Amino acid sequence: MNIHFISIGGSAMHNLALALHVKGDAVTGSDDAIFEPSKSRLAAKGLLPKEIGWFENKITSDIDIIILGMHAKADNPELLKAQELGIKIFSYPEYLYEHSKNKTRVVIGGSHGKTTITSMILHVLNYHNIEVDYMVGAQLDGFDRMVHLTQENEFMIIEGDEYLSSPIDRRPKFHLYKANIALLSGIAWDHINVFPTFKNYVKQFEIFIETMVNGGALIYNTEDSVVKEIVEDTSKIIKKYPYQTPEYTIDNGTTIIDTTEGKIPLEIFGKHNLQNLEGAKNTCLHIGVGEDEFYEAISSFKGANKRLEKIVENKSTVVFKDFAHSPSKVKAASDAVKEQYSNRRVLTCLELHTYSSLNADFLKEYQNALDSADEAVVFYSPDAVKIKRLEKVTKEQIAKAFQRDDLIIYTDPKEFKDFLFGQNLENTALLLMSSGNYGGISFDEIAELVDEN
Repeated sequence: MNIHFISIGGSAMHNLALALHVKGDAVTGSDDAIFEPSKSRLAAKGLLPKEIGWFENKITSDIDIIILGMHAKADNPELLKAQELGIKIFSYPEYLYEHSKNKTRVVIGGSHGKTTITSMILHVLNYHNIEVDYMVGAQLDGFDRMVHLTQENEFMIIEGDEYLSSPIDRRPKFHLYKANIALLSGIAWDHINVFPTFKNYVKQFEIFIETMVNGGALIYNTEDSVVKEIVEDTSKIIKKYPYQTPEYTIDNGTTIIDTTEGKIPLEIFGKHNLQNLEGAKNTCLHIGVGEDEFYEAISSFKGANKRLEKIVENKSTVVFKDFAHSPSKVKAASDAVKEQYSNRRVLTCLELHTYSSLNADFLKEYQNALDSADEAVVFYSPDAVKIKRLEKVTKEQIAKAFQRDDLIIYTDPKEFKDFLFGQNLENTALLLMSSGNYGGISFDEIAELVDEN
């Protein structure tokens, strides 16, 4: 087929484009900005647009389908031309469903943990050479792409994002997949620019359950009270499989879980990661992987990209980076590092970078999120607030929101960098949480700094 991507440079979009190219489709695309690693990965397969921008003359009747990314706007000239010509337009979740409608769809949903759980499942299946189609939100070790599509595989493993599908389709992505097997890890208010109240946000997960195939299997975390309530209250004709954190101990910096196969040491740590592991195990059982096979494989899982990812370690210092930005994720990551390194000073640095995190009304959700850190720093850029067209956020508002008297707050990238690079990191666990880069800090520089300690 001839497939054109409007907004080909996005993380999920460019991976889908690569997957379709490998499958044998003729792929073209456009975007008004393409960054690394998308740029190099598209270029390597000859899919990088020759010119940056939108060009309606690219849209011709020879195109079979358009795949429309969320980054584009509803008045995009290429989109308008496609609509004029009557070309079939899919959002990428619509296309994934179309591709997998005759497969068994396994959809991993939740405000937090879905990337890690999906990654765990794929790690286990890959370990045992079980071939599946998939879409996951992070680049994984041992996988060329974040999307893999075939005609022959029975299962499709999908990370079920609750954000909107496209500029002309305002449904959350995970409503479109019609799961045969689903997992819900937890619900914590996010995306307030789209879901203005917690009640409205929770409703999306209730709808997700209703979109499941009748008789399907729903695996759910009973330690999340909201998930437990909506799952156990639903009248949807599905089978329900609860899970919770397994028993575990920490021995000399290694987390060990108690299983039916005995005590198993893990590469990962933290209560939320162990909840994720239990959810992944229950999902794998439904795919046909035995408990013994699951534990054999999961013991070598090192974590998903940017999810408590260790970037450097020596005898007295360890540094992690994490994509965490929502309050529940920030608290979970900070608590996990402190529990794992209880005999070390834990220095936690959070960048407020997303629309929700920079919203003055939403800030109160961060109360106590950094309490477990021995020292806590928050960085935000007033310029980012302006770009997102939000009301001005002050240091005083942030200090009040986190409810921590000794919270250190920076708004200038140079001042934050001077602080960080001036630290004595001996006997320290440093946690850097951000979906950005603190105004331009290189993680390679931090690795070099630690090597010198």
